[in-house]
Amino acid sequence: MSRQDTAAIGAALYGLATRATRRLPRDMSLTSAATLATLDRTGPQRITDLAAVEGVTQPAMTALVRVMEQSGLVERWGDASDKRVTLVCLTEAGASYVRKRREAGVHAFERLIDELTGDEVEALVAALPALKHLAELESQDREGPKR
Repeated sequence: MSRQDTAAIGAALYGLATRATRRLPRDMSLTSAATLATLDRTGPQRITDLAAVEGVTQPAMTALVRVMEQSGLVERWGDASDKRVTLVCLTEAGASYVRKRREAGVHAFERLIDELTGDEVEALVAALPALKHLAELESQDREGPKR
C-alpha cells in the first residue's frame, strides 16, 4: 500500500467521523460526551487522568465534572486504596445517556449504509476487522493510565 493510499483512507475516515459528529445531538459539549464515553469504557477515573485523556486542563475537567455531577450523570467516590483520591464514576443516568447516544450514532450509519450498493456493503463487511482494530488502537492511545 502506498503513502497516497494510506492518506486517502485517513482522509475518508476523518471526513466520515467529522460529519458523523456533526449529526449527533447537541445537548451537551463534545468534551462532556467524550468524558462520559471514557468513563463508560474504562470505569471510574481520577480527574487528572480524565483531563489528560480528553486533552483539557485539570481545572477545566474539574468544572466539567461539577456540571455533570449536578446533572446527575456522574458522581464522585473515594478511592478505597488511597483515601486522598477521589474517583469520578458514571451514574445509571450517565450510562443511559451514553447508550442512547451510541445507539443514535449506530442508527444514523445504518440508514446511510442502507443507501449503498451490495458490493459497497460487502466491501465494508470485509473491512470490519481492520476498522475494529483501528478503534482498538485509537482507544489504547487515548485512555491513558487505568485506575
